[in-house]
Amino acid sequence: MYNSMNGKEILQSKFSQNFKKYYEVELFRNEGFDRRKCIHCSKYFWTLDNNRQTCPEQPCQQYEFIGNSPTNNNLDYLNTWKTIEKFFVKNDHQSINRYPVVARWRPDLFFTVASIVDFQRIEGGAVAFDFPSDPLVVPQVCLRFNDIQNVGVSGKHFTSFVMIGQHSGNGKNGYWKDRCIDLDFKLLNKEFGIKKDEITFKEDVWVGYGAFGYSLEYYVRGLELGNAVFTEFEGSPENFKIMDNKIIDMGAGLERFSWLTQGTSTAYESVFGPVVNKMFKSCGIEYDEDLFFKYSKLAGTLNVDEITNLKETKTKIASQLGVSLEQLENNFHQLENGFAILDHTKTLLFAITDGALPSNVGGGYNLRVLLRRALSMLLTNEWSVDLNEISDWHISYLSNMYPELKEHRDEIHTVLDVEKKRYYNTQSRTNDIIKRLKMSESISTDELITLYDSEGIPPELLKDQGLNIDVPTDFYKQVTDRHLTHKPDLKHINFDLKSLNKTRTLFYDDQNLMEFNAKILRKFEDDQFSYLVLDQTAFYARAGGQEPDMGTLNGKKVTDVDKYGDIILHKIEGKGFILNESVHGIIDSQRRDILTKHHTATHIMLGAAKRALGSWIWQSSAFKDVDKARLDITHFEHLSREKIHEIETLANHAIRLNLPVRKLVMDRKKAEKKYGFTIYQGGIAPSKELRIQDIDGWDVECCAGTHVSNTGEIGLIKIIKNERIQDGVERLEYVAGQTAINFLHKQDILLSDIKNKLSVQADKIIPSIQTIQSENYNLKKQIKGIPKRMSKSILDEIINSSTTIKGIKFNIIDWEEFDENFHIHVGSEAISKIQDLLYVGMYSKGKVCKLIVFSGKVCQQKNINAKDIVKGLAEKFGGSGGGTQQFAQGGCPKQITVNDIEQYLQSYFKS
Repeated sequence: MYNSMNGKEILQSKFSQNFKKYYEVELFRNEGFDRRKCIHCSKYFWTLDNNRQTCPEQPCQQYEFIGNSPTNNNLDYLNTWKTIEKFFVKNDHQSINRYPVVARWRPDLFFTVASIVDFQRIEGGAVAFDFPSDPLVVPQVCLRFNDIQNVGVSGKHFTSFVMIGQHSGNGKNGYWKDRCIDLDFKLLNKEFGIKKDEITFKEDVWVGYGAFGYSLEYYVRGLELGNAVFTEFEGSPENFKIMDNKIIDMGAGLERFSWLTQGTSTAYESVFGPVVNKMFKSCGIEYDEDLFFKYSKLAGTLNVDEITNLKETKTKIASQLGVSLEQLENNFHQLENGFAILDHTKTLLFAITDGALPSNVGGGYNLRVLLRRALSMLLTNEWSVDLNEISDWHISYLSNMYPELKEHRDEIHTVLDVEKKRYYNTQSRTNDIIKRLKMSESISTDELITLYDSEGIPPELLKDQGLNIDVPTDFYKQVTDRHLTHKPDLKHINFDLKSLNKTRTLFYDDQNLMEFNAKILRKFEDDQFSYLVLDQTAFYARAGGQEPDMGTLNGKKVTDVDKYGDIILHKIEGKGFILNESVHGIIDSQRRDILTKHHTATHIMLGAAKRALGSWIWQSSAFKDVDKARLDITHFEHLSREKIHEIETLANHAIRLNLPVRKLVMDRKKAEKKYGFTIYQGGIAPSKELRIQDIDGWDVECCAGTHVSNTGEIGLIKIIKNERIQDGVERLEYVAGQTAINFLHKQDILLSDIKNKLSVQADKIIPSIQTIQSENYNLKKQIKGIPKRMSKSILDEIINSSTTIKGIKFNIIDWEEFDENFHIHVGSEAISKIQDLLYVGMYSKGKVCKLIVFSGKVCQQKNINAKDIVKGLAEKFGGSGGGTQQFAQGGCPKQITVNDIEQYLQSYFKS
């Protein structure tokens, strides 16, 4: 959403000044709605109630529906949706299934934050709307994390909620604002039986990504139910134009509708339904129901977006109720925790089902925050109920509306179990940290964030342990903001490519075309290279993680091919090209063949990883070059050798099946409908037409790379490396085709060399290495014992060879055959016996010179400091060091001599 309040206020003023054009709809005229200005906040609203003087939003109006529902039916969460769905279907809307909560089709979002996001696509930096039917209604599960601290406390905030999307494109079958408001009014009045004068509309403005419009929010008894946004403009509030196709973006809260019909103290009771009773019973949660009922009517003001001091606001509410803040919090603490746990578990349920994992990166961190909070609350309250059990309660209740939850039950349990194990493994360390913190005078916000970020210790746990801390109301937003790095890649253009037509891509017309003719449309030159834009090319440009083709143009070597939008630029060694001349290109066919097989192998590997690990596997990134390819996948733990072997086995099974690889060009809407959003594994294609690679029954992706015609052409895939590159992301490196055969050949040569060196057969290599390791271990033990057995003679040698300056003995030991353990043992022993000794040990470790210094008690009394000596000496030769006055160690990349150290010490003693 657009963050400039000034820009929004300017728009609000503009639209309000011409309210008849923007806000006055046909319903208002027909029914006799009166436009009024709120006596408290000065906002405009429309009402049929002649006595109303205030707008319907908090704090201008309190909740008046709790215990006093204005509807004619008491509907639970699921039946509330059925009622709304039936109404819109009856009024010519198509009801469609929800989209994933992970917004794979939007490069700028992690999660689906509103129902309209389902139908937004980014094309050329601008937003485009793409509806599967028009008009439609959708029960879209949305995830938002800016109100985490409010969840459970306010009675109305959730991290996951269903936005009922009522959408129309105002096209042939669509409609505009008169029809929209008429439908919404009839839904409230006819279907839910709410009296007309109870329904109030408030004027507002909504500014989203690249598009915005004026809006009418509708309220009943102080509760906002929906917001009808009339998206009419594209651009920004400072620079915009009217859209060709205006959009109805009406989002209503299913949670709010259900709450209104039941009139419960909080929305949680109406939304979570039978799950609340199971939670209360399992955890033994008790509270003063009468006091909570009164409190809930006032709690609608608890909004972290608007309140700067939550404690102060709750104190005022407590005063109004005639109780202390302490009484209020003690009475409702467990209740609020219980509601928060139910919310967080439900959010995790949908996120994991749709392929997201808790992690320390990007949107995954939001999920980890929720999981840690839920586990911390369970631990603090000493509740024995398990998150898997709670998730099962949610699944049982919600699966009639969202059957996919039941299908992913086992995967949800697996992910939650892994995260729980990680959390509980840190508890002993957490307890030690809390003990130390109790001795601190104060803890800053930065320290609280660091504690949470690095140790997983939430501020609520610190407060429960008796620490007096001030937690900012946006604490969790500050935490997660540090991890939000999800930004679309932008390619910097150094060439003037304006007014050029799209380069024709011959490699799509005929992938086997290895020679072609073309005309130079534009050229650039520097000291060594020419950069050419051609009217057409068979050179594949760098894209989708695939490195470019190489070859020649007019016999000169092509060293790089890159793509800028629809224009392909060739980098060629040498000069001499003439504008508009014809050139002849030849592709390096061997390189193309390797890259093509590596690219298709990447698709096969992804399909294999999903089958071996789970449906949460998603491509984080990929890279295909001639020497190897790599695939980064989302996974919650480091891969075992067995799992790597299973992935490789499955991948080669797909090769042996000789599956056809269909190369399709499809309309984006049709492709999404047929294959779903897993086609966006490699990122978003900003086009209405998508290139789809369909490996029959194995993997389907939107991909513009070059691919084989069937999997059998690849021949072989061999995984050569696996590493965990960040929390939640595993990297697999592999080779395919002839590159894989070459790799195995090299491995065979290596194995043969090892056999010859050890003089054993292949099956005896491991036992031989184990014997060598054992002998090496015993030898090291013997060497470590030498200083102890020879301590007297070594000390005598140190004394006899020491140099004395200003009453201080120093000795530099550079015995190459001894290591760190020797110097630490001898040095500490030496200064305990010779208290006026400065011991300097040096030895080589690879290409690094290591230094160990001990300073005796007399030396320390004379301010001859081991730490200063090591630090100064190491830094002089490009290294670093540190330690204490008595003992320090360091190192530097340059091999230094005894003479270098003596000169430095002479200078040090003089100073």
